[in-house]
Amino acid sequence: MKLIIAIIRPEKLPDVKKALLDADVFRMTASNCIGSGEQKGYLEEYRGVIHEVRLLKKVRLEMAVNDSFVKTTVDAIIQGARTGSIGDGKIFILPLEEAIRIRTGERGVNAIGGASKEASKIQKKKPVEDRSMPGG
Repeated sequence: MKLIIAIIRPEKLPDVKKALLDADVFRMTASNCIGSGEQKGYLEEYRGVIHEVRLLKKVRLEMAVNDSFVKTTVDAIIQGARTGSIGDGKIFILPLEEAIRIRTGERGVNAIGGASKEASKIQKKKPVEDRSMPGG
């Protein structure tokens, strides 16, 4: 099992999500972050004062995948995120010691999933349950 962390441009998130879905990688966590790399930032003027912005807005994606999905996942991220310019991002691949699905108690590769295409199609066809708040 591996934990894949990708830092990408915020505007490339829809392209990366589509590429991951096309590659049958459905589980991910996305969060906003700021950071710097080769881009080194830029100068911005606000109310007549020039500010140096060194930490740029990025999106951090995290995906726990089984070993058989590592290459597929990395290739999909690269396909969706690459512009060919500085600032496209980075991908980190870390060993994942354990994973536990809280709902069922499943551990290891079973907790991560990686369902077959047939199971994914069945899941897509299921109606979405009503998730409205009680009393509202």
